[in-house]
Amino acid sequence: MAKDDDNEPDAEAAVSAEGEGGAAAKKKLFGIPLPSTKILIMGLGGLIALSGIGGGSYWFFVARPKAEAKAAIPVVKPAVFVDLPEVLVNLSSPNSERSQYLKVKVVLELPDQAMIIQIQPIMPRVMDAFQTYLRELRPTDLDGSAGLYRLREELTRRVNVAVAPSRINAVLFKEIVVQ
Repeated sequence: MAKDDDNEPDAEAAVSAEGEGGAAAKKKLFGIPLPSTKILIMGLGGLIALSGIGGGSYWFFVARPKAEAKAAIPVVKPAVFVDLPEVLVNLSSPNSERSQYLKVKVVLELPDQAMIIQIQPIMPRVMDAFQTYLRELRPTDLDGSAGLYRLREELTRRVNVAVAPSRINAVLFKEIVVQ
C-alpha cells in the first residue's frame, strides 16, 4: 500500500500541472524548467546586440586610432617663399579729380624648392598679371578684410594661370598701402 500512496502524489502533481500550465506538462532540463521560446529569442537577440556593441567599441577605441595614427602623420615640407618686387599703381577712379595709389609688397608661397626655378623665367608674365589687374581696381574694392581676401584670391588665381601647369599655394601680403 505504501507504493500506492507514493504514486498518488505524483498523479496529483501531474493533474495540477496540467490544470495550471494547460494541456501539456512543462519541459525540464536537468530538473530546471525551460523558459518559453519568446524569452529565448529575446535573450539571444540581446546577446547578439551586446556583442555587436562590444565589437564596435573595440574597433572605435582600440583598433581604428592605430590605423589613423599611421596615416595621420604627414611629411611636413618646409615652406618656400619668393619675394616679388614692390608694385605701385594708380587706382581707377573716373569721377574723382584726385588720383589714389596702391602700393603692394607680395610674397608667393610655393609647394617646393624646385618651383623657384620654374617661376624665375616667367616672372615678367606674373608681374604683368599683377599690374593689369591692380590698375583696374577702385578704392572701394579694397575696403575691409573681405576686399583684401578677394584681392588675395584673384591674385592667386592669376599667378596660377601665368605659371600653368605648375601651381602656387598662396599669395601673401607683406604690405598694402592705399593713398
